[in-house]
Amino acid sequence: MGMNGIKAFSIVALVLASMVTPLSAMAAGDRVVVFAAASLKNAMDDVAAAYKRVRDADLRVSYAGSSTLARQIEQGAPAAVYVSANEAWMDRLENNGRIAAASRIDLLRNELVLVAPVSSDVRATLDASADLRSLLGEGGYLAMANTDAVPAGIYGRQALRHLGLWDGLQGRIAQAEDVRAALALVARGETPLGIVYSSDAVAQADVRVVDTFASDSHDAIVYPAAVTADADTPAARNFLAFLQGEQARRLFRKWGFGVADGE
Repeated sequence: MGMNGIKAFSIVALVLASMVTPLSAMAAGDRVVVFAAASLKNAMDDVAAAYKRVRDADLRVSYAGSSTLARQIEQGAPAAVYVSANEAWMDRLENNGRIAAASRIDLLRNELVLVAPVSSDVRATLDASADLRSLLGEGGYLAMANTDAVPAGIYGRQALRHLGLWDGLQGRIAQAEDVRAALALVARGETPLGIVYSSDAVAQADVRVVDTFASDSHDAIVYPAAVTADADTPAARNFLAFLQGEQARRLFRKWGFGVADGE
């Protein structure tokens, strides 16, 4: 190849490089990774699908316990939007500068319920006279999400303590990694009772609600959402705005959630 040919080839290579690099950067900027509490799975899957129908977006959602997700964000996981099942884990990220504080919103509300397998005939009223230990039967366990770290488990522990039932259930609680894992134990009949969110009961046909815990027996169940500080992009902000729109709200209501402003 002559000198003129080499120069021509170099110019073409430089032009191609200048075209490829911005396109790659744009693709990365348009990608939105959402970290969402496990209890949101059915609803958020629907919301994500609806979003992709109106926007050409590279949207990916990862589900786990709120505590697990928050710790992953602290360790540098590439989440752009975080939706927690309680305020404490969002507070922790905000205090550590891990979210864009101005983006934080209260998105959803939920209720806490006692569930049993759909074939069970167990009946109970959740008050101080409830004898859940007897209802568990010989060797039976009460399924709960981790009561030290996972929001559903923390709310459940608060409610049981409020009713004076917590101490009597020690040694009879099966703690799961998140609320959906606790729900699965009941749905499969591995435990006769479980404490989950109302929305979880809506999502699982193999369980039924025995009773609902009074709202004053535990902290308010609020799902805050925010854009993370390391991925505060227009694409992330757009998805957060979509979560607050009427189309998303309809889907959240369908799966048993209340919207945070009560509408």
